[in-house]
Amino acid sequence: MRKIKTIIAVFCLVVLTICVVWFFRSLSHTDINLDNDGDTSMSPTLVTSIQNIGQWEFLTIHDEELVDTIRRGIFSDDELIRIYYGTLRIGIDMKSLRPGDIQSEGDSVSISLPKVTLLDDNFIDEARTMSFYESGSWNDAAREEMYQRAKAKMKERCLTPENIKTAQDNAATQMRQFLRSMGFKRFAITQHQ
Repeated sequence: MRKIKTIIAVFCLVVLTICVVWFFRSLSHTDINLDNDGDTSMSPTLVTSIQNIGQWEFLTIHDEELVDTIRRGIFSDDELIRIYYGTLRIGIDMKSLRPGDIQSEGDSVSISLPKVTLLDDNFIDEARTMSFYESGSWNDAAREEMYQRAKAKMKERCLTPENIKTAQDNAATQMRQFLRSMGFKRFAITQHQ
């Protein structure tokens, strides 16, 4: 588990670095304003640029789920067992920033981040889904029902309070690094309720 957390932390750092480099390349020189005292302030263009980051991933969980179903018959039973693989990405959609979520004064900034959520509800890799055992004939509706069961089980297992807390902590850490790189010395980071 510790190795997975280390890999996730390294991955998040790489993503953050890429985002920061992209972010600063997309800014014009007037986006970060330095007044005569050398204080940093946020311009409306900078706030829009932060929103344009889009989805910011803070935790990735790979999961697999074995789902089975049995259809009872008069002479024999039909059985279908399938294995589903999924990658759940937990993070923040920065486009959800609301007016007033970012406030700055001098070298201080306060930001209220959108809630950490599952970024994509289509997280099952259908190309890797395979039938483990199949007897009888099964229609698309039966396979769809199994797909939905696998999806619900993966969400239940992976979207735990502990994983959400880990993603929130990663979000706060990366946002602090991001704001520090922009020249802010003091910051308060909260999340929407």
